[in-house]
Amino acid sequence: MKKLQLLGLFLIAMIFFGTTNVTAQEVGLQLYSLRNQFKEDIPSTLKLINDWGITVVEGGDSYGMPEEEFKGLLAKNNLKVVSIGAGFNELANAPEQVVKKAKSYGATYVMCAWIPHDGNNFGIEDTQKAVEVFNSAGKILRDNGLQLAYHAHGFEFRPYKDGTLFDYMAEHAKYFDFEMDVYWVHHGGEDPLKLLRKYPSKFILLHLKDMEKGTKKDNTGHADVETNVVLGTGEVDIAGVVAEAKKMGIKYMFIEDECSRVVDQVPKSLRYLEGLK
Repeated sequence: MKKLQLLGLFLIAMIFFGTTNVTAQEVGLQLYSLRNQFKEDIPSTLKLINDWGITVVEGGDSYGMPEEEFKGLLAKNNLKVVSIGAGFNELANAPEQVVKKAKSYGATYVMCAWIPHDGNNFGIEDTQKAVEVFNSAGKILRDNGLQLAYHAHGFEFRPYKDGTLFDYMAEHAKYFDFEMDVYWVHHGGEDPLKLLRKYPSKFILLHLKDMEKGTKKDNTGHADVETNVVLGTGEVDIAGVVAEAKKMGIKYMFIEDECSRVVDQVPKSLRYLEGLK
Protein backbone atom coordinates (compact mmCIF):
# COMPACT_ATOMS: atom_id res chain seq x y z
CA MET A 1 0.00 0.00 0.00
CA LYS A 2 2.78 2.42 0.93
CA LYS A 3 4.49 1.74 -2.42
CA LEU A 4 1.27 2.53 -4.26
CA GLN A 5 0.86 5.76 -2.27
CA LEU A 6 4.42 6.80 -3.04
CA LEU A 7 3.88 6.00 -6.72
CA GLY A 8 0.74 8.12 -6.71
CA LEU A 9 2.55 11.05 -5.13
CA PHE A 10 5.34 10.71 -7.69
CA LEU A 11 2.88 10.80 -10.60
CA ILE A 12 1.15 13.86 -9.16
CA ALA A 13 4.50 15.60 -8.80
CA MET A 14 5.34 14.83 -12.42
CA ILE A 15 2.04 16.31 -13.57
CA PHE A 16 2.42 19.51 -11.57
CA PHE A 17 6.16 20.09 -11.75
CA GLY A 18 7.34 18.15 -14.78
CA THR A 19 10.62 16.30 -15.14
CA THR A 20 12.74 18.89 -16.98
CA ASN A 21 13.63 22.55 -16.65
CA VAL A 22 11.29 23.53 -19.50
CA THR A 23 9.25 26.55 -18.46
CA ALA A 24 6.09 28.17 -19.72
CA GLN A 25 6.56 30.87 -22.32
CA GLU A 26 4.40 33.88 -23.01
CA VAL A 27 4.20 35.35 -26.48
CA GLY A 28 3.78 39.09 -26.43
CA LEU A 29 4.02 41.97 -28.87
CA GLN A 30 6.50 44.81 -29.18
CA LEU A 31 4.12 47.76 -29.57
CA TYR A 32 6.44 49.45 -32.08
CA SER A 33 5.10 46.90 -34.56
CA LEU A 34 1.84 48.89 -34.68
CA ARG A 35 3.36 52.39 -34.59
CA ASN A 36 1.55 53.42 -37.78
CA GLN A 37 -1.78 52.07 -36.55
CA PHE A 38 -1.36 53.94 -33.25
CA LYS A 39 -1.02 57.19 -35.21
CA GLU A 40 -4.51 56.62 -36.60
CA ASP A 41 -6.48 55.18 -33.66
CA ILE A 42 -4.97 54.22 -30.31
CA PRO A 43 -8.07 52.61 -28.71
CA SER A 44 -8.82 50.43 -31.74
CA THR A 45 -5.19 49.37 -32.04
CA LEU A 46 -5.02 48.23 -28.42
CA LYS A 47 -8.31 46.39 -28.88
CA LEU A 48 -6.84 44.66 -31.93
CA ILE A 49 -3.97 43.32 -29.80
CA ASN A 50 -6.50 42.04 -27.28
CA ASP A 51 -8.50 40.41 -30.10
CA TRP A 52 -5.36 38.55 -31.13
CA GLY A 53 -5.30 36.99 -27.67
CA ILE A 54 -2.08 38.74 -26.63
CA THR A 55 -1.89 39.83 -22.99
CA VAL A 56 1.75 40.92 -22.51
CA VAL A 57 3.51 43.70 -24.39
CA GLU A 58 6.76 45.60 -24.55
CA GLY A 59 6.29 49.32 -24.89
CA GLY A 60 6.80 52.52 -22.94
CA ASP A 61 5.48 54.99 -25.52
CA SER A 62 1.93 56.37 -25.24
CA TYR A 63 1.93 57.65 -28.84
CA GLY A 64 0.91 61.18 -27.98
CA MET A 65 -1.86 60.22 -25.57
CA PRO A 66 -1.54 61.25 -21.90
CA GLU A 67 0.19 58.34 -20.16
CA GLU A 68 -2.49 57.77 -17.55
CA GLU A 69 -5.17 57.61 -20.24
CA PHE A 70 -3.02 55.20 -22.24
CA LYS A 71 -2.47 53.00 -19.19
CA GLY A 72 -6.21 52.95 -18.64
CA LEU A 73 -6.74 51.63 -22.17
CA LEU A 74 -4.04 49.01 -21.61
CA ALA A 75 -5.88 47.80 -18.51
CA LYS A 76 -9.24 47.86 -20.32
CA ASN A 77 -7.77 45.56 -22.96
CA ASN A 78 -6.09 43.24 -20.45
CA LEU A 79 -2.62 44.22 -21.68
CA LYS A 80 0.27 44.07 -19.23
CA VAL A 81 3.46 46.00 -19.98
CA VAL A 82 6.22 43.70 -18.75
CA SER A 83 9.04 45.54 -20.50
CA ILE A 84 9.61 49.16 -21.50
CA GLY A 85 12.13 50.77 -23.80
CA ALA A 86 14.65 53.37 -22.65
CA GLY A 87 17.05 55.46 -24.70
CA PHE A 88 20.81 55.24 -24.23
CA ASN A 89 21.05 58.85 -23.09
CA GLU A 90 18.21 58.33 -20.61
CA LEU A 91 20.12 55.47 -19.03
CA ALA A 92 23.34 57.50 -19.03
CA ASN A 93 21.91 60.72 -17.61
CA ALA A 94 18.66 59.93 -15.80
CA PRO A 95 18.45 56.27 -14.77
CA GLU A 96 16.28 57.16 -11.78
CA GLN A 97 13.66 58.52 -14.16
CA VAL A 98 13.81 55.27 -16.12
CA VAL A 99 13.15 53.40 -12.87
CA LYS A 100 10.19 55.65 -12.13
CA LYS A 101 8.69 55.13 -15.58
CA ALA A 102 9.16 51.36 -15.53
CA LYS A 103 7.50 51.10 -12.14
CA SER A 104 4.63 53.33 -13.25
CA TYR A 105 3.87 50.80 -16.00
CA GLY A 106 4.37 47.85 -13.67
CA ALA A 107 7.22 46.58 -15.86
CA THR A 108 9.93 44.17 -14.77
CA TYR A 109 12.34 44.73 -17.64
CA VAL A 110 13.90 47.76 -19.32
CA MET A 111 15.39 47.38 -22.77
CA CYS A 112 17.69 49.67 -24.73
CA ALA A 113 17.65 49.15 -28.49
CA TRP A 114 20.47 51.33 -29.80
CA ILE A 115 23.92 52.64 -28.94
CA PRO A 116 24.53 56.06 -30.53
CA HIS A 117 27.53 56.10 -32.87
CA ASP A 118 28.89 57.94 -35.88
CA GLY A 119 27.35 56.53 -39.03
CA ASN A 120 28.66 53.05 -39.72
CA ASN A 121 31.64 53.60 -37.45
CA PHE A 122 31.13 51.50 -34.35
CA GLY A 123 34.21 50.23 -32.56
CA ILE A 124 35.68 49.20 -29.25
CA GLU A 125 35.56 52.70 -27.74
CA ASP A 126 31.80 52.90 -28.41
CA THR A 127 31.44 49.42 -26.95
CA GLN A 128 33.41 50.20 -23.81
CA LYS A 129 31.41 53.38 -23.22
CA ALA A 130 28.15 51.45 -23.65
CA VAL A 131 29.24 48.75 -21.21
CA GLU A 132 30.08 51.43 -18.66
CA VAL A 133 26.69 53.12 -19.07
CA PHE A 134 24.74 49.84 -18.99
CA ASN A 135 26.56 48.54 -15.92
CA SER A 136 26.07 51.81 -14.06
CA ALA A 137 22.39 52.18 -14.96
CA GLY A 138 21.83 48.44 -14.65
CA LYS A 139 22.96 48.44 -11.03
CA ILE A 140 20.52 51.23 -10.19
CA LEU A 141 17.72 49.36 -11.95
CA ARG A 142 18.63 46.08 -10.27
CA ASP A 143 18.64 47.75 -6.86
CA ASN A 144 15.06 48.75 -7.65
CA GLY A 145 13.94 45.29 -8.69
CA LEU A 146 14.30 45.81 -12.44
CA GLN A 147 16.40 44.09 -15.10
CA LEU A 148 18.18 45.96 -17.90
CA ALA A 149 18.59 44.27 -21.26
CA TYR A 150 20.45 45.56 -24.30
CA HIS A 151 18.91 44.75 -27.68
CA ALA A 152 21.72 44.27 -30.19
CA HIS A 153 21.11 45.49 -33.74
CA GLY A 154 23.92 43.82 -35.67
CA PHE A 155 26.77 46.33 -35.63
CA GLU A 156 27.93 44.75 -32.37
CA PHE A 157 28.99 41.61 -34.27
CA ARG A 158 31.92 43.29 -35.94
CA PRO A 159 35.25 41.52 -35.36
CA TYR A 160 37.28 42.34 -32.25
CA LYS A 161 40.38 40.39 -31.23
CA ASP A 162 39.47 36.68 -31.34
CA GLY A 163 35.73 37.32 -31.32
CA THR A 164 33.33 40.23 -31.79
CA LEU A 165 32.41 43.45 -30.05
CA PHE A 166 29.35 41.63 -28.74
CA ASP A 167 31.61 39.08 -27.09
CA TYR A 168 33.33 41.96 -25.30
CA MET A 169 29.95 43.30 -24.13
CA ALA A 170 28.78 39.89 -22.91
CA GLU A 171 32.02 39.23 -21.04
CA HIS A 172 31.87 42.60 -19.26
CA ALA A 173 28.12 42.72 -18.59
CA LYS A 174 27.93 42.72 -14.81
CA TYR A 175 24.65 44.53 -14.17
CA PHE A 176 22.85 44.10 -17.47
CA ASP A 177 21.71 41.31 -19.76
CA PHE A 178 20.53 41.06 -23.35
CA GLU A 179 17.37 40.86 -25.41
CA MET A 180 17.95 38.86 -28.57
CA ASP A 181 16.26 40.07 -31.73
CA VAL A 182 16.74 37.00 -33.91
CA TYR A 183 16.38 39.02 -37.12
CA TRP A 184 19.15 41.46 -36.24
CA VAL A 185 21.47 38.75 -34.95
CA HIS A 186 21.02 36.87 -38.23
CA HIS A 187 21.35 40.08 -40.26
CA GLY A 188 24.60 40.88 -38.46
CA GLY A 189 26.17 37.60 -39.49
CA GLU A 190 25.63 35.48 -36.38
CA ASP A 191 23.56 32.34 -35.83
CA PRO A 192 20.87 33.15 -33.22
CA LEU A 193 20.66 29.56 -31.96
CA LYS A 194 24.42 29.22 -31.58
CA LEU A 195 24.60 32.58 -29.81
CA LEU A 196 21.89 31.53 -27.34
CA ARG A 197 23.87 28.39 -26.57
CA LYS A 198 27.13 30.33 -26.28
CA TYR A 199 25.67 32.70 -23.68
CA PRO A 200 22.87 30.74 -21.96
CA SER A 201 22.79 33.03 -18.93
CA LYS A 202 22.95 36.35 -20.79
CA PHE A 203 19.69 36.43 -22.74
CA ILE A 204 16.54 37.17 -20.75
CA LEU A 205 14.12 38.33 -23.48
CA LEU A 206 13.51 37.61 -27.16
CA HIS A 207 12.25 39.50 -30.19
CA LEU A 208 10.82 37.05 -32.71
CA LYS A 209 11.16 38.40 -36.23
CA ASP A 210 11.73 36.39 -39.40
CA MET A 211 13.66 37.46 -42.49
CA GLU A 212 12.62 37.11 -46.11
CA LYS A 213 14.70 34.45 -47.82
CA GLY A 214 17.57 35.88 -49.83
CA THR A 215 17.74 39.19 -47.95
CA LYS A 216 21.13 40.86 -48.22
CA LYS A 217 22.82 40.92 -44.82
CA ASP A 218 25.39 43.23 -43.23
CA ASN A 219 26.39 44.58 -39.82
CA THR A 220 25.18 48.17 -40.21
CA GLY A 221 22.10 47.72 -38.02
CA HIS A 222 19.86 48.91 -40.86
CA ALA A 223 17.57 46.96 -43.19
CA ASP A 224 14.38 47.27 -45.23
CA VAL A 225 11.47 46.64 -42.84
CA GLU A 226 9.55 45.02 -45.69
CA THR A 227 11.88 42.02 -45.35
CA ASN A 228 10.02 41.13 -42.12
CA VAL A 229 7.90 38.07 -42.94
CA VAL A 230 5.52 35.72 -41.13
CA LEU A 231 7.36 33.65 -38.54
CA GLY A 232 8.40 30.30 -39.92
CA THR A 233 8.35 31.40 -43.57
CA GLY A 234 11.75 33.08 -43.69
CA GLU A 235 15.38 32.04 -43.27
CA VAL A 236 15.71 32.40 -39.48
CA ASP A 237 15.45 29.19 -37.44
CA ILE A 238 12.51 30.38 -35.36
CA ALA A 239 11.52 26.88 -34.23
CA GLY A 240 15.04 26.12 -33.02
CA VAL A 241 15.33 29.40 -31.15
CA VAL A 242 11.95 29.01 -29.46
CA ALA A 243 12.76 25.47 -28.35
CA GLU A 244 16.15 26.52 -26.97
CA ALA A 245 14.65 29.57 -25.23
CA LYS A 246 12.15 27.29 -23.52
CA LYS A 247 14.96 25.05 -22.24
CA MET A 248 16.80 28.14 -20.99
CA GLY A 249 13.77 29.42 -19.13
CA ILE A 250 13.29 32.63 -21.14
CA LYS A 251 9.74 33.57 -20.24
CA TYR A 252 8.81 36.39 -22.61
CA MET A 253 9.10 36.36 -26.39
CA PHE A 254 7.81 39.43 -28.21
CA ILE A 255 6.75 39.33 -31.82
CA GLU A 256 8.12 42.41 -33.56
CA ASP A 257 6.96 42.89 -37.12
CA GLU A 258 7.88 46.28 -38.56
CA CYS A 259 6.57 45.85 -42.11
CA SER A 260 3.46 47.36 -43.70
CA ARG A 261 1.70 43.95 -43.63
CA VAL A 262 1.89 43.65 -39.85
CA VAL A 263 -1.88 43.45 -39.20
CA ASP A 264 -2.18 40.54 -41.62
CA GLN A 265 1.05 38.85 -40.54
CA VAL A 266 0.85 38.82 -36.73
CA PRO A 267 -2.14 36.41 -36.53
CA LYS A 268 -0.32 34.05 -38.92
CA SER A 269 2.84 34.27 -36.80
CA LEU A 270 0.80 33.50 -33.69
CA ARG A 271 -0.68 30.43 -35.34
CA TYR A 272 2.80 29.28 -36.31
CA LEU A 273 4.07 29.64 -32.75
CA GLU A 274 1.01 27.85 -31.42
CA GLY A 275 1.83 24.96 -33.73
CA LEU A 276 5.28 24.62 -32.14
CA LYS A 277 3.85 23.81 -28.71
